[in-house]
Amino acid sequence: MPTEDDDRPRKKISHEIGQDLSLLSVEELAERVLLLKTEIERLEEAATRKRASRDAANSFFKT
Repeated sequence: MPTEDDDRPRKKISHEIGQDLSLLSVEELAERVLLLKTEIERLEEAATRKRASRDAANSFFKT
């Protein structure tokens, strides 16, 4: 039989750099590792796109 908690939306995982990790379970730590790896990948892709835009602009405006 489902409990009342099953109907509530799951809290979105978030992580604050430097926060105390002692109260987190192994599963919660693994979720955060995945979250941060995904975010690193997103940041690297954004940096690559920005570099490409900057390089194209520099090439265009070079005298």
